[in-house]
Amino acid sequence: MVNSSYSLQCQEIATQELAATVGIVNMGKAKASTTKKADTKLSVKRKAPASDRASKKPAKAAKAVKDPNKPKRPASAFFVFMEEFRKTYKEKHPNNKSVSVVGKAGGDKWKSLSDAEKAPYQAKAEKRKVDYNKLLQAYNKKQTEGPTNAAEEEEDESDKSKSEVNDEDDEEDESDEEEDDE
Repeated sequence: MVNSSYSLQCQEIATQELAATVGIVNMGKAKASTTKKADTKLSVKRKAPASDRASKKPAKAAKAVKDPNKPKRPASAFFVFMEEFRKTYKEKHPNNKSVSVVGKAGGDKWKSLSDAEKAPYQAKAEKRKVDYNKLLQAYNKKQTEGPTNAAEEEEDESDKSKSEVNDEDDEEDESDEEEDDE
């Protein structure tokens, strides 16, 4: 009994000290006695001043610009399965508008499939991965070579409007026809 009254007194003192540090002026005894164990675990974490916080975090590096010509990574076997599953699920449940429900149903179905049933999807995913690696090698080779003359010519033509390009083609055709007439 003595021990419990002592612990209550310690709790009251701790809550009063805590209230003083947080800025609460008067915290009644009724409040202190009702929160027995919660107050012993309660601690206040103070944030460091803004100048200290700024010095601790390293500055974020600028995000690299993504090349739109780089080939996209291939879908995994699960996503190959999901392409097909979404179509069948939408046919069976035309009123469903929730993407998450379709995803959960697809995940459950994928988990229930045996390895033999997953094999065709894994084969398709592996084929896509091989194709991707070929495209990526070609892309990387092109990047190391730098811009070629063909690419520069395409950029020059893209500066002209389509009508200007067509006009040039028409002029060449007309000059060929005049030579044929003579």
